[in-house]
Amino acid sequence: MSTDRGRQPARPIASVRTRLAILAVAALTLAAALALAGPGTHSPALGRAAAAQAPPNVLVIETDDQTLESMRVMKNVNSLIGDQGATFANSLVNYSLCCPSRATFLTGQYAHNHGVWTNTAPDGGFGRFESLHAHDNLAVWLQDAGYYTAMIGKYLNQYENQPLVPPGWSEWHAVAPEPYRPYNYTLNDDGTLVNYGQRPADYEQDVLTRRAVDFVDRRTPEAQPFFLWLTYTVPHSGGPYHDPNRPTNCNNAPKPPTRYAHAFDSEPLPRPPSFDEPNVGDKPAAIRKRARFAPSTVAYIERNYRCELESLLAVDDGVRKLIAALKAKGALANTLIVYTSDNGFFHGEHRIAQGKMRPYEESIRVPLEMRGPGIPQGVTISPLAINADLAPTIVDAANAHPGLVMDGRSLLPVTRKPKVDKGRQMLIEQPGFEAIRTRRYMYVEYENGERELYDLKRDPYELESRHRDSAYASVERELAARLDLLRGCAGSSCRIQRADPPAPP
Repeated sequence: MSTDRGRQPARPIASVRTRLAILAVAALTLAAALALAGPGTHSPALGRAAAAQAPPNVLVIETDDQTLESMRVMKNVNSLIGDQGATFANSLVNYSLCCPSRATFLTGQYAHNHGVWTNTAPDGGFGRFESLHAHDNLAVWLQDAGYYTAMIGKYLNQYENQPLVPPGWSEWHAVAPEPYRPYNYTLNDDGTLVNYGQRPADYEQDVLTRRAVDFVDRRTPEAQPFFLWLTYTVPHSGGPYHDPNRPTNCNNAPKPPTRYAHAFDSEPLPRPPSFDEPNVGDKPAAIRKRARFAPSTVAYIERNYRCELESLLAVDDGVRKLIAALKAKGALANTLIVYTSDNGFFHGEHRIAQGKMRPYEESIRVPLEMRGPGIPQGVTISPLAINADLAPTIVDAANAHPGLVMDGRSLLPVTRKPKVDKGRQMLIEQPGFEAIRTRRYMYVEYENGERELYDLKRDPYELESRHRDSAYASVERELAARLDLLRGCAGSSCRIQRADPPAPP
């Protein structure tokens, strides 16, 4: 397969042969440097030479609408990625919607800079992204750096196989134009459209896993490093389904493979204090007008939740198989592996039965675990991280050169010294509101003038907004000033680090 299929480079790149020759020279230089340095010598220059000698493979595994709470059932992900590397306890997304979030992953930019504002044209979707960033995004940068790039799974919303392979991708296996069908879907294999049926073996998540394992088996003997973005489509809801496979109780919900049908039939729906929130007088009008749940609504939320967990077990299986394939090929130690989701999801919190696109924790917090070269084993990172950090992290690991000014930062130094990221102030945005999330506070300003302010240390479930509390007036003024700075930020101005305003006694 061509390493430049669908590609129109924005700038010249070195051939793989040339790059490998450069790496060989770097290896000789490193050997000489080590001989001169002797044992016990540590030098940043030697670290860079070592990185040049063996650029890591990069594997990013992304789910769709997965919550942080659901990670408790991901035993393979937690044991094979998080326990072997870093778990980010407070990972956020700038905009909790599929296409804007994925555009942030591909650019390292907040939505107000990358310009993809929704899932559909004209202000969002694949067409909007391609018009702005087709030849300047993470895949292109990594190809320029000598990587063999591949995408397997769901790409951007409204991608419908035109072009057959977008620029920047050496290999392409996209589920399109209908990515949320568990059966009876089409897979674009490097421009060849392959239709799948409704046999249990055709289950979409398992097919994506088989494609990814096959990719690892084929590419790990190669000297050229790879970047693989594997995007599962669960636990996003789908349907209605017209297939005979079990389970039959997940219509209009995520559908698991037959082997996990009814695996969580007795699993209780989590009911935190914010579930079907009794008093929403402090909330914006859009929440206040929501009625309390009827028993049938609670039953619907619980059924959807159980189907989500069952579908995620297929992803957990896939992670186990991918790690085993990398290990069998001797490539595991030199592969940066990132596991995350594009956004969170509601399950009845704040009277929101389902969905995302709200500033509350259930919508903006996502799983983030990573392992790989230089990442300490078994660490939990408490400082805030955001999805705009993923592209800078990968660029850093690959020694690539971005064509855009990125708003996030590399998380690799943070895994080794978490305190370097202490005090970050994150921008949460979408049409209708802008918010600042700090370690302690969430402050939101809506375009209609409404506001919310939560002290997450005292109120982790966001039950009582303090925006009318005079004791928090100075806190609100300070957060409002910081939000003003973030609204139009770009690059380093998006990476504000300040101590939280002091809370009242």
